[in-house]
Amino acid sequence: MEEKDRIILALDVAGYDEALEMVKTFQDQVHIFKVGLELFTAAGPRIVDDIHGLGKKVFLDLKFHDIPTTVLKSALVAARLGVYMFNLHAMGGFEMMKRTADALSELSLKENVPRPKLIAVTVLTSIDQYALRDELSVNVGMTTQVKHLAGLSQRAGLDGVVASPEDAEMIRSRFGKDFLIVTPGIRPHWASADDQKRALTPREAIKRGADYLVIGRAVTAQPDPIQALKRIEEEIKGF
Repeated sequence: MEEKDRIILALDVAGYDEALEMVKTFQDQVHIFKVGLELFTAAGPRIVDDIHGLGKKVFLDLKFHDIPTTVLKSALVAARLGVYMFNLHAMGGFEMMKRTADALSELSLKENVPRPKLIAVTVLTSIDQYALRDELSVNVGMTTQVKHLAGLSQRAGLDGVVASPEDAEMIRSRFGKDFLIVTPGIRPHWASADDQKRALTPREAIKRGADYLVIGRAVTAQPDPIQALKRIEEEIKGF
């Protein structure tokens, strides 16, 4: 996979015009753009359609988490939008994930719709061990919880997981080379960590087994964002 194919640029803005301008700015350097909750709430499906109109792919980062029927129906809408990849919360449980994965496969066959890559969020990178135990009452270690949820996701037929880069090596060794690992919490050594508590550099994440790096402010907040992207591409070259 080429360096440009590994980077997912997060469109962490609230407005349609600003987001589309950002896509146009980076379209020569980036092939996949992340549309998250803030932007999708503000701009709706139109932003997805217009990113596709520029020949780019969309990672729809809405983290579906609801009863199985609601999630699978939402997943079908996402698939019909033509997104490249989207996610749900593994904490929604096995039935929710399996029914969604099965519904996507059925839609793809019946309507000749390309099946998006379906991935599950294990533990948010803003959650540390203290929050996991004392706030969420999960009485196992972080690694054990991530391993359990990743295994549940794989058994349910998902393509991979969203996980901290710190967990990538464990996930890769346990679940194989074809199980996708999408890692937020990517911070070059020259960028601020912001609210990510479990972050690594792009090179470290790729070395540990990440397939895709989700990068936002670490690039867009730099004085020269294009140069920042080129520095990251150079950092992960050869992996």
